Amino acid sequence: MVKICCIGAGYVGGPTMAVIALKCPSIEVAVVDISVPRITAWNSDQLPIYEPGLDEVVKQCRGKNLFFSTDVEKHVREADIVFVSVNTPTKTRGLGAGKAADLTYWESAARMIADVSVSDKIVVEKSTVPVRTAEAIEKILTHNSKGIKFQILSNPEFLAEGTAIEDLYQPDRVLIGGRETPDGFKAVKALKDVYAHWVPEERILTTNLWSAELTKLAANAFLAQRISSVNAMSALCEATGANVSEVSYAVGKDSRIGPKFLNSSVGFGGSCFQKDILNLVYICECNGLPEVAEYWKQVIKINDYQKTRFVNRIVSSMFNTVSNKKIAVLGFAFKKDTGDTRETPAIDVCKGLLGDKARISIYDPQVTEEQIQRDLTMNKFDWDHPLHLQPMSPTTVKQVSVAWDAYAATKDAHGICLLTEWDEFKTLDFERIFENMQKPAFVFDGRNVVDAEKLRKIGFIVYSIGKPLDQWLKDMPALA
Repeated sequence: MVKICCIGAGYVGGPTMAVIALKCPSIEVAVVDISVPRITAWNSDQLPIYEPGLDEVVKQCRGKNLFFSTDVEKHVREADIVFVSVNTPTKTRGLGAGKAADLTYWESAARMIADVSVSDKIVVEKSTVPVRTAEAIEKILTHNSKGIKFQILSNPEFLAEGTAIEDLYQPDRVLIGGRETPDGFKAVKALKDVYAHWVPEERILTTNLWSAELTKLAANAFLAQRISSVNAMSALCEATGANVSEVSYAVGKDSRIGPKFLNSSVGFGGSCFQKDILNLVYICECNGLPEVAEYWKQVIKINDYQKTRFVNRIVSSMFNTVSNKKIAVLGFAFKKDTGDTRETPAIDVCKGLLGDKARISIYDPQVTEEQIQRDLTMNKFDWDHPLHLQPMSPTTVKQVSVAWDAYAATKDAHGICLLTEWDEFKTLDFERIFENMQKPAFVFDGRNVVDAEKLRKIGFIVYSIGKPLDQWLKDMPALA
């Protein structure tokens, strides 16, 4: 029986290994992590992450050929294939601080694999890593190998949170990069055989190691670039009276461009986009390509600008101050159908409003109060370190409360910010909400989820990103 072990039981490792176990009943899959609370949660009825369909997959396989354990060394020792899915946060100090990936966790995983291995292994990079990380990992493994052979493969994940299980069932492509040597080809084939249990062969792409590593960064940079492009257009639409939804729909009808990732919003979030672009910028700078680095930096600059622009619009619309005013924030996760708050635009919007002394009431169907408080008190990039290295009991931001539903959050509020496109926000009883708010009542729609005209008829003053401004907003121009 082939044995697979995955180091790291997070958003990538957990779902990926669960689907491999489901689709490959003849393979034993172990997911290991040093975090006891996380492994305990994977073995319970309350999984540590929310992802539609994940529950069913885990329950079907757990205890049969899918195991979650803190006995890292035992499972690594016994495995034929070891996936490494540990955090690769952005460095906060030293060389490359604020841009380069911190490979501390990767390196310690590699050293541990070398220490405990008693048989040849295929080691698979699953975390997003800088180009040529495989070379560094290879050096660590070969210099500590005690005669054991290791083959390094790059197998980046392209999952979208909220649809991860569906993406794993029917991926656009599975990418495997390996050394172009006889042993390298053999290792690539071994991993290809795992995916071939359910993925059509033409969708399994094989490349050299460096191409696979760079493809992951490139794919995320291209997607983020599309969002920043449409968000840049949204500012111009507001200035000219154009409607960004109409513009992006018409642009997306061009078959060369296509419709995906053209929805204007308050900005992109998630664990990958900003981190991967910063990484790309650093790699370009290190390779003497400053012009290329500047190009990609602009994608992040526009994203930051969009969040600042949104906060400025809120403050300027409400008589240039939100001091001591209650603002309801609907949605805190970075997108719907996930509880993930990493790099969510909601953090910067809330911090911007708190800077002007607003009182904030937050409701999100999948994010806990502890997580919200932690996010609002955490330093930039700290979120990407393992949970046990993060502050355990966050100091509470007194101006922030967390509500149990949208109606509680909006009661007596002066304004509402829609920051996540949860389906339930489209069907709220806005007449009831309007009655219970201070007047004038404002809605700032950062995701274009509500029918602005319908809300205006109720009596709201509505700002929708990239849409023609109503008279009130024209009379109260936002400062840049």
